[in-house]
Amino acid sequence: MAATDSVVLYEVAEGVARITLNRPAKRNALNDDLIAGLKALLRRAHEDDDVRVILLTGAGSDFCSGADLAALQKISTASVEENLEDAAALMDLFMLIRSTRQPVIAAVKGRALAGGCGLASACDLVLAARSSRLGYPEVKIGFVPAMVMAILRRNVSEKRAFELLTLGNELSAEEAVNAGLANRVIDDEAFDEEVDAFVEQFARVSSSAVALTKKLLYQIDAISFEDALRCGVDTNVTARLTEDCQQGIERFLRKR
Repeated sequence: MAATDSVVLYEVAEGVARITLNRPAKRNALNDDLIAGLKALLRRAHEDDDVRVILLTGAGSDFCSGADLAALQKISTASVEENLEDAAALMDLFMLIRSTRQPVIAAVKGRALAGGCGLASACDLVLAARSSRLGYPEVKIGFVPAMVMAILRRNVSEKRAFELLTLGNELSAEEAVNAGLANRVIDDEAFDEEVDAFVEQFARVSSSAVALTKKLLYQIDAISFEDALRCGVDTNVTARLTEDCQQGIERFLRKR
């Protein structure tokens, strides 16, 4: 694990890479160091063949409250070039989550707001504690949640996205699941245990098949039906040649 004074902690155990946002006194608010640390550790997990799944959590009572006050002050006085560089760093983080070969699961306790909600929804799966709150309040300070909009629009309907983005209302965990922003609601008292049990499911499936599925799922997002099928053909052939698939077919035939 990283040193306890690090803004991001990292631990690998039994195929699970646990990445923890570690600014509890700041409600794990995003800043340059936190974003850089997340990107470095996602790359580290991506390159580790022993890692099957990545679990993203927040230390303390909240998952992530968005940008911290210092970051907002920086935005208000920065030049166009500086703001472009700053925004691009966050874009790179969202892209990295999508391109990491392992599934990335956000375990959301407390608040996941603004960029924090974007960070959670950028993950492949979202598990939300019953008491958690998710939302995009940026409009209330005259800001536009522009990059996270691309993620939200792929998670919920157009009209639901418009409502969330332009009113800035928070959602309960149950509302987030109903809207398509989260996968599961878990009672607070059993949250850690049930998250672990959910994550353990990836130990029972093929990691190569999961990686290929993740890549194809996002690849076909914005292409035509025919092109999506052609991408599926390529992935189908690649999957057939993997060791996991060949061994799986052999086991299946033996049972028959």
